[in-house]
Amino acid sequence: MSCSCGVSVEGKTAGCNNNGGCSTGGCNKLNVFDWLSNMDVPVQEKFDIVEVRFKNGRKEFHRNSNSLDLTTGEAVVVDVQGGHHVGHVSLQGELVRLQMKKRNVVNDKEIRQIYRKATAKDLEKFDQVRKRESPALYRTRNIILEQKLAMKLTDIEFQADNTKATFYYSADERVDFRELIKLLAGEFKIRVEMRQISLRQEASRLGGIGSCGRELCCSTWLTDFKSVSTSAARYQNLSLNPSKLSGQCGRLKCCLNYELETYMDALEDIPEVKFLKTKNGDARLQKTDIFRKTMWFSFNDENVWHPISTSRVKEIIEMNKEGNAPETLTLDELEIVLADTSVNKDLERMDEKFKRKDSKSRKKRQNNKNRNRNRNQKQNPGQQPQAKGKPNKPQNQNKQGESSVNPKKKKNNKRRFRNKKTDNE
Repeated sequence: MSCSCGVSVEGKTAGCNNNGGCSTGGCNKLNVFDWLSNMDVPVQEKFDIVEVRFKNGRKEFHRNSNSLDLTTGEAVVVDVQGGHHVGHVSLQGELVRLQMKKRNVVNDKEIRQIYRKATAKDLEKFDQVRKRESPALYRTRNIILEQKLAMKLTDIEFQADNTKATFYYSADERVDFRELIKLLAGEFKIRVEMRQISLRQEASRLGGIGSCGRELCCSTWLTDFKSVSTSAARYQNLSLNPSKLSGQCGRLKCCLNYELETYMDALEDIPEVKFLKTKNGDARLQKTDIFRKTMWFSFNDENVWHPISTSRVKEIIEMNKEGNAPETLTLDELEIVLADTSVNKDLERMDEKFKRKDSKSRKKRQNNKNRNRNRNQKQNPGQQPQAKGKPNKPQNQNKQGESSVNPKKKKNNKRRFRNKKTDNE
């Protein structure tokens, strides 16, 4: 599909002044893809009405009564009210029938015809006429300021025969521009038509780049403007910030309606509630994740949000309707565990610890004694073990009760005693 803006006299792409892509063949302003172009349709049954595109995406339907062999993007001279105009073929064939049905256009005698294909002379004259648009736009704005009219002039479109100009403007209230028409007709020597457009249509005619980084939907493919309300933003949990929700036209963005039906289907399983009653207090709804089906609640004296599933929220709502309240947001009943209230619990724990240590030390001493006794028995096998609590009797004891001690040791003891005595003297 060639560029719908057509080709100038020099053989270059004419361009649609939409800040971009016609020079590279990428202009797509309000283009329609002809998916029936590769199908063989009988010539006698071919639909004779053609969709013709004019400046800034304006489209009209014209009848190809002369059976011209037209191609998409080709310039044609068509019949308009009070003269003729030059446009470009944007669509033909059976898709035109569908477009007419979509726009509620009746196929009757009121549809004007296509005169001929545009020649090089027609295109040259049309280019000269279009050069008048920018100076006329600035001059008309000055006249509007002098007249102190509450209106905003957006664009001017001159007819190809240079006999008529259409002035597109936007205004919040009704404007009396009868005096303005007289001044413009005397200034430019043409017939003047004033056409009021909405702010959305104004943005579609001017074009631009949206906050998503792409061309505006209204200037590329969107032709039917539906009303957008703030409820669409509420259903999608968007912040009600006018600077973020408004488009270049100053109205709410049309893309808010794109996913609204999906959100409405997901909201059917989410209960509408603001507070939940629990024994700890009232929990207030703070946030809802629609697709994860999770709701966050917080208590008045807390800054923590508690995530709860929607099924649990429904259970609490039913309990509140019956006059009951759960212990917490997650538990219906709280399991009570009796705590140990003994005062001297730490002291008792220390006593048990030392008792274990004493028993270990006793066992260790007893084991050492048994080990020593066994060692002595191995060294003196004839000696009997000593009974507990009785002193050991000396083995070598005389009949007089004296123990058999070596006499030399006695003498030595006496000598030691004498020596000590002499030393003391």
